Amino acid sequence: MINAHTRLHSLDIFRGWAILLMIVFHFSYDLNYFAFVAIDFHRELFWLLFRYLIVAMFLFSVGVSLKLVHREGIAWDKVKKRSLILLGASLVVSLSTYIEFPSTWVYFGILHFILLVSLVALPFLSRPYLALILALAILLASALGYLRFHELFVYVQPLLDLPKRTKDFVPFFPWFGVVLLGIVFVHFRLEAKFTLNPKALWHKIPAFLGRHSLLVYLVHLPILFAIVMLMAMVRA
Repeated sequence: MINAHTRLHSLDIFRGWAILLMIVFHFSYDLNYFAFVAIDFHRELFWLLFRYLIVAMFLFSVGVSLKLVHREGIAWDKVKKRSLILLGASLVVSLSTYIEFPSTWVYFGILHFILLVSLVALPFLSRPYLALILALAILLASALGYLRFHELFVYVQPLLDLPKRTKDFVPFFPWFGVVLLGIVFVHFRLEAKFTLNPKALWHKIPAFLGRHSLLVYLVHLPILFAIVMLMAMVRA
């Protein structure tokens, strides 16, 4: 029988694999920044799809986690604690990138997005059919080009003095639709069909990373950057 504890292990492993892919992406980004490789992350199809896969895995797991945690009703004490932690982590990312990269600092990256959708998605936890319909509508409309943030950005960018380019940006659409799909996935108990064994050798590292995903996210960025910077200094 698959219990909640087993399902959370599977979620940790799934999220851990997303983190491993993210580390590969960021390491490649740093190698490109210091001219070890030449990659156009904004135009090369492989890297565009690679980033979409990582973001999709993370945000799908956000929806799954929300539904599992609040399956018996919204636990407002957990909502408050999670929101404060994400707010603090988001501010750390924004402040550190503003100091290091003032012209491309992160004002609405993955952590900012997760903070927002973790609150916006709460009403849909008990409305799975509405969540499914809205998710499909968002994904379809986004694919057809009807839901875009470019026009809104053009309006607010000069008002808020936001950089025209940023190191990380996660638009509300279509990614909110992916979070809703995670909620629907758990509502229909589909997670019971996709259990992962935490004792398997190839899952141990992802399971550990998934359990400490926020901490790993915050520390791996400066560590990778420092490693590649040292490599560049040695090369010089």
